[in-house]
Amino acid sequence: MPPGPRIHAFRDDALADHDAVGLVEALHRGVVSAREVVDAAIARVEAVDPALGAVAHRAHDRARAEARNPRGGYFAGVPTFLKDNVDVARMPTQHGSDAFVARPPRRDGDLARMYLATGLLPLGKTRLSEFGFSPAAEHARLGPVRNPWSTDHTAGASSAGSAALVAAGAVPIAHANDGGGSIRIPAAACGLVGLKPTRGRLAQDVMHRTMPVRIVADGVVTRSVRDTAAFLREAERVYRALHLPPIGDVTRPGRRRLRVGVVTAAAGRTASPEVAALTRRTADLLAGLGHHVEEAASPAPPTFAEDFLLHWGLLATAIVRTGRATHGRSWDLSRCDPLTRGLDRLATRNLHRLPAAVRRLRRAPALGAAFHERYDVVLSPTLATTTPLVGHLDASVGYEEVMERVLQWVAFTPWQNATGEPAVSLPLATTAEGLPQGMMLGAGAGREQLLLELALELEEASPPARITGSAGLGRTS
Repeated sequence: MPPGPRIHAFRDDALADHDAVGLVEALHRGVVSAREVVDAAIARVEAVDPALGAVAHRAHDRARAEARNPRGGYFAGVPTFLKDNVDVARMPTQHGSDAFVARPPRRDGDLARMYLATGLLPLGKTRLSEFGFSPAAEHARLGPVRNPWSTDHTAGASSAGSAALVAAGAVPIAHANDGGGSIRIPAAACGLVGLKPTRGRLAQDVMHRTMPVRIVADGVVTRSVRDTAAFLREAERVYRALHLPPIGDVTRPGRRRLRVGVVTAAAGRTASPEVAALTRRTADLLAGLGHHVEEAASPAPPTFAEDFLLHWGLLATAIVRTGRATHGRSWDLSRCDPLTRGLDRLATRNLHRLPAAVRRLRRAPALGAAFHERYDVVLSPTLATTTPLVGHLDASVGYEEVMERVLQWVAFTPWQNATGEPAVSLPLATTAEGLPQGMMLGAGAGREQLLLELALELEEASPPARITGSAGLGRTS
């Protein structure tokens, strides 16, 4: 079945086809102004969002006002969005759910304060799956977030809205976060760069840093490796994680040849034949660049997938049991989607197994460190199969069926959430249908610099496909 129509917003305006770093350069040269850039971004968002369904909250008037006098920072005047599960002053935090009515916070949360201190200028917030649990954002009332490469396909999740808008050219960079792959999954589906940083690398809101196992990491989705590298450099200037080695200013490939372990099976799941072949092709590319490449076994123990799912269930139970206290009288559990309620039931029925599962998950960093004593980098597919059609992961399918589909698709990403190690999805492969297929590189804790250097080398050796070969708003086939 051929993919559906592509939709993009690239055209001859103030944004042109710049990535974020290119836009910074244009702003500094005076070729464009912040006001022109913001107006262009708003026009692009309004042109593509009816087809994509990516925006959760618009703050266009605020963005236009800020563009008259942008705050300082390297990215001053560059338009962006934040995902709708972090607090931004005067914007409601709805977590992709209809179960309550959010009241806008008066102050930025810790993540937004750090993020916006880099100069990025927010146009609003982007949609996610309810509480970030599903790898596809398909809301019963609002509909799905669609992939700009094919609007018949999912954009991935939970950072679906951010990825869809960046891939479509509405903004060059957007916030995303990742508790089981939610930076890397939509990046892989939408042909973007998505790097999950090391645990504790960036500032986080309280909710994300107080989990039993701190699985969530914040970052960005971008169209170029240099944008991701520049964001991490600027974020580090605002918030320095003293327990980790600095990333610094990564602008060129590394010279050292690396030991690469190739993994095509994990958590009891194996990549599909097409995805496994694309992974081996990426391994050949690495070998051709002089890296030492060999097959490797995943360091994840046999219990990992079940333990991680139970932890997800525990998070769902915490949300369900504290909903009224957290969100007030508007809380209505019946309005949560079937996946959230199914995860809650899973945890409730298995409370006696949760302590052992959490203990095993807390041992994951040591297992990851042992693996990286042998290999500098692990290569795997980001996702085990090609991107599914809209509806395949719809929670209304039923909990048991949709969870089996979820676990098959996202077999590779949760490991680094448990270990806390960094991993990046790169747009290095294209399926037989012509859709992006991300390839994932993981490294030891604190080794973002190594990943970025390797990512720059691979981007140069294998430039990513473009959603459109020529400027112009609209659909392409």
